[in-house]
Amino acid sequence: MTLVELIVAFSILFLLTAMAVPLARSKVRAERERDLVNALREMRDAIDKYHDMAVAGYFGQVKEGTNYYPENLETLVEGVKLNNAQGTKMRFLRQIPKDPVTGKAEWGLRSDQDDYKAMTWGGQNVFDVYSKSSDRASDGKQYSEW
Repeated sequence: MTLVELIVAFSILFLLTAMAVPLARSKVRAERERDLVNALREMRDAIDKYHDMAVAGYFGQVKEGTNYYPENLETLVEGVKLNNAQGTKMRFLRQIPKDPVTGKAEWGLRSDQDDYKAMTWGGQNVFDVYSKSSDRASDGKQYSEW
């Protein structure tokens, strides 16, 4: 090979690599966003199921002031004793999922008495969850607003 052929081959290889990196980054970002949506949906569904069962009277006693929502996310994992003769526990989550954006199992919490965009938790109950990441999604919104 001549020097010119070698330079052309490396230039083409560099150009192809430069085009592939942004594509790979956008694919990883899209996967994280999809995982975040799934984790939020899973936890919100568990909160809603807990609330529906508490309102229907399936649990023995519900702590006053919680408005039939769980006190914390751990309650959804540990489970709640049902109001039956066997005393079985109903679990709503196997584990608290990790936030795919931050990589931690830490979520922002909102109670039903908090403002719907509040970034601080009143501590009364868990009405909603959000990501603690301040990064922006591909649509321009912050992940914490999802």
